[in-house]
Amino acid sequence: MKYLYYPGCSLKGSGRPYEESLLSILDRLGVAVVELAHWNCCGATAYMSVDEVQAFALAARNLCLAEECGGPGDVHLLAPCNACYLVLSKAQVYIRQYARIGQVVAEALRAAGLEYHGRIKVRHPLDVLWNDVGVERIKKAVTQPLQGRKIACYYGCQVVRPYATFDNQHNPMVMDHLLRAAGAQTVDWPLKERCCGGTLTGTMEEAGLRLSYILLKEARARGAQVMATACPLCQFNLECYQDRMQSRFGDGIKMPVAYFTQLLGMAMGIPASKLGLDRLLAPPKPVIPTATPDAAGKGAI
Repeated sequence: MKYLYYPGCSLKGSGRPYEESLLSILDRLGVAVVELAHWNCCGATAYMSVDEVQAFALAARNLCLAEECGGPGDVHLLAPCNACYLVLSKAQVYIRQYARIGQVVAEALRAAGLEYHGRIKVRHPLDVLWNDVGVERIKKAVTQPLQGRKIACYYGCQVVRPYATFDNQHNPMVMDHLLRAAGAQTVDWPLKERCCGGTLTGTMEEAGLRLSYILLKEARARGAQVMATACPLCQFNLECYQDRMQSRFGDGIKMPVAYFTQLLGMAMGIPASKLGLDRLLAPPKPVIPTATPDAAGKGAI
């Protein structure tokens, strides 16, 4: 099966390690992806609260482009960013369920020479790896298992809420299963889908810091060495504000926060330079297999 790939804004910017590691492991697993041409912002973040219908129109344009590129039948659109995945999915639901929104969006699309037919299946990488690739295929690709490494899988609040299409809404486990297939030990913790603070770190910093701090503190208490995530904003909040958390709360939590795709890539023996590990502020050294060579010639990390 071929997938159209919608990177969204983050994966071409601060979330670039996510893109690099995702495309690397998909290539290793033999999963073909083609980047959607001429894609635009999905309308996430503040725009959804400023003008929801126009945000849906932005999202729907990407859906139309995917239909045109994907040909007849169902088209699978891979959206790695949790916010993009949610907004694209939400746009589909609202266009279908609410006649007024559907009409306004359809008119906006017609003005651009587009028409949406509802043939898109928005997919998250966790969904594709779990349901299409499967853990057995992943196990066969593992050359350097993450044995003995303790990882806290953090899903964030958007990938299973409100649309729990491929995982349990209250206790998601797909990321846990995938990393266990790579040999890791994932910790059992109750905050895996609790909000990290999102954009509050840029508007109400103290509130945002507290939410992220609670997550890191709980993961540490559960014995985690590294936190794994699937969201660029979550990764940014949890990794980049740790110094400010220490200043604010007097508790120095130094925990690497990596994308789950980077951890899977390590287990598959993919060079660190192809996984974007050098782009993290704190590479996840506690879980990096000592035999993993760096393609940049730096040797084992």
